[in-house]
Amino acid sequence: INNAGCMVNQRELTEEGLEKNFATNTLGTYILTTALIPALKKVEDPRVITVSSGGMLTQKLNVDDLQFEKGTFDGTTAYAQNKRQQVILTERWAFQHKEIHFSSMHPGWADTPAVQSSMPSFHAKMQSRLRSEAMGADTVVWLAASAAAIKHPSGLFFQDRKPVATHLPLALSRSTPQEEEKLLAQLEEVALKFKL
Repeated sequence: INNAGCMVNQRELTEEGLEKNFATNTLGTYILTTALIPALKKVEDPRVITVSSGGMLTQKLNVDDLQFEKGTFDGTTAYAQNKRQQVILTERWAFQHKEIHFSSMHPGWADTPAVQSSMPSFHAKMQSRLRSEAMGADTVVWLAASAAAIKHPSGLFFQDRKPVATHLPLALSRSTPQEEEKLLAQLEEVALKFKL
């Protein structure tokens, strides 16, 4: 389960010089998952679940500035872009590795310390309507453990145990195959710096 994530609201770099949201949310997911694929192919019922966010629904993949070096930095936009990238990776991996069941999911807006610290105004306004942590975890646990989950095709995006659309009508958020290939090529190029 790829669930490591962050929403850093000021542009910050890791020790390696990578933008922190990108490094954690996208590159970390990419490196870990691609490193585990050979081992996953050797086990029974392999599954990879990536905790994404419905926030990605408003975003079209931007492969020209993965680390937000141009323009004014916005942590919420960076996070949403990273979550769009995760969903695209999930779809691509599902197509490339048929013997592994891949899913991505939106946990809903849950009352977690991360939501409280990264979006304090949102948290203050919505606190009484946020899901509990257990409610937020329900679908990811279901995807990881239930027989019903793998009856769905690999590569889908889930919310509340149901596959849901990855694009809003009229949102113009669909990427081209060429843009998706460029994302994969850029991730592989950066990931090479971390391979042993």
